[in-house]
Amino acid sequence: MSTTAENIQRQISENPILIYMKGSPQLPQCGFSAQTVQALMNCGERFAFVNILDNPDIRAELPKIANWPTFPQLWVEGELVGGCDIVMEMHQSGELETLVKAAAQRANVEGGEQNA
Repeated sequence: MSTTAENIQRQISENPILIYMKGSPQLPQCGFSAQTVQALMNCGERFAFVNILDNPDIRAELPKIANWPTFPQLWVEGELVGGCDIVMEMHQSGELETLVKAAAQRANVEGGEQNA
């Protein structure tokens, strides 16, 4: 039986593009998650997600591990990119698409999303 921290580390290491969000990409449960996932979907690459509303242990533990208090959280290749404001700024500048496409190319993934 793995701990919540081990589970989070596994999710982050096994998924090159991962968003911890409230809800799912098809049915976001907060405005910030909706904006962030829409920006991510606009990049056109496959990504994983974790619905923290279904995972209260992850919701409680991840802010300590990430040293980031809020959700959503976008992780790319094991690094925390940030939350809604940072992701939206990167999306508007084109930086998000560059980052996501490079990560996807390195991981050999194609369009869509999956549940971590």
